[in-house]
Amino acid sequence: RKNARLPNKDLAERVGIAPSTALERVRRLRESRTLLGFHAEITPAAIGIGLQALVSVRLAQHSRTLLDGFQAHLHALPEVLAFYHVAGADDFLVHVGVRDSAHMREFALSAFTERPEVARIETRLIFEFQR
Repeated sequence: RKNARLPNKDLAERVGIAPSTALERVRRLRESRTLLGFHAEITPAAIGIGLQALVSVRLAQHSRTLLDGFQAHLHALPEVLAFYHVAGADDFLVHVGVRDSAHMREFALSAFTERPEVARIETRLIFEFQR
């Protein structure tokens, strides 16, 4: 998980199997959708992200239609890096990346507070992020 670019030969050596066996096992994991993909990690500043935040969102009502619509809305927003449908007082936790505080303000207004299904939001700025 921490190194998706590991060459097949090295992977096989680490787990003590033949390279052909490792290749076949990885192929089967991809086919079964156990492995969903391989991702590049990008420095946020390199793509114009100067500020990140976690936004807690509480919906006004709960129905499948509203949930599905709100999730589709979140998927369409380039500022949304990830989101989680959660249990508890809030319904969603949304990880956003924006240029600066002015962008954050405008984004929060247009993406959340202008949505009729949203009852409340709370924004927490991220000072440091580690994996």
